[in-house]
Amino acid sequence: MNTQRAIPQSQAPELNIKLLNGDNWSLKDQDPNFFTMVVFYRGLHCPLCKKYLEKLNNLVDDLNTKGVDVIAVSMDPEVRARKSKMDWAIDKVKLGYEMDADTAAKWGLYLSEAISASETPLFSEPGLFLVKPNNEVYYANVSSNPWGRPFLQSFVPLMDFLKNSDYPARGEVTSI
Repeated sequence: MNTQRAIPQSQAPELNIKLLNGDNWSLKDQDPNFFTMVVFYRGLHCPLCKKYLEKLNNLVDDLNTKGVDVIAVSMDPEVRARKSKMDWAIDKVKLGYEMDADTAAKWGLYLSEAISASETPLFSEPGLFLVKPNNEVYYANVSSNPWGRPFLQSFVPLMDFLKNSDYPARGEVTSI
């Protein structure tokens, strides 16, 4: 049973991933002005992921203006990630692929086994994280199914509030 998870106000788990442009991407090497938004998605087989990433793609410029860098990551192999990039309207979102199950577990993502031939044998369920430039988790949201994800459009105006109010990360208590 997976009991690990990314905890707000703690260092983010490692995330080293391949990008479709051929680069290797590492969370610890990122230096956003405000946050790195890491969106974990199920993969090519998921029509709700397609819609979600297309909405995210439409917000990338606005999020970048607010100091938020964006990456979407799946456990899909390269060929499936490339097909997602070609078939979906996501030209602005950096796509990472071939995340391993151990990394997914360290982030606290739920894992699912395929129930149809269109799915990869093992994949992570969705998650969305905001990580500060010092690699500290600020916001964490995970789901055990493709629905119930955060409303992406709310994040753009939220960034101004967070900057102006110095609102702290919440959910940091791990034991009582």
